[in-house]
Amino acid sequence: MKHTLSILVNNHPGVMSHVSGLFTRRGYNIDSIAVGVTDNPEISSMTIVLNGDDFVVGQVKNQLLKLPDVLRVQDMAYASSVQRELVLVSFSINEKNRSEALTICNGFDVKILEMTEDSLLIEFSGNSRQVTNIITVLKPFGIREISRTGQIAIAYRNQNAT
Repeated sequence: MKHTLSILVNNHPGVMSHVSGLFTRRGYNIDSIAVGVTDNPEISSMTIVLNGDDFVVGQVKNQLLKLPDVLRVQDMAYASSVQRELVLVSFSINEKNRSEALTICNGFDVKILEMTEDSLLIEFSGNSRQVTNIITVLKPFGIREISRTGQIAIAYRNQNAT
């Protein structure tokens, strides 16, 4: 089962390495990791997505809380949080399929960043399933390049943190 961990850490050099190193030492695979500074420049927010049952995630949370720069760890339940990922996709188009491509983009509510005679560059934000869906739909056009941010999350309301 996928779990999304929201981790607040001190914004110091090497903190991300220490956190990701804990996963490596324990043999846990990180599916996605995103890090950014919060409204306080002294604190960063890390969002890590991993596979594991509740016992494994509990162990990971306990180990993370032992790291000196980790301030808070929260398992973000899908039902009580907003989870998003950003993707940039460049794909091929031609005169015959241009209107189909634009219709698809319109249906997914994407932002078109650049359109040339033979390609489209789009930006899309959604949950991981939606991002995967748009990539799947665009594959037949011929994807030239993809860049995904990794998942970020925030609780709908004040959730109990551990």
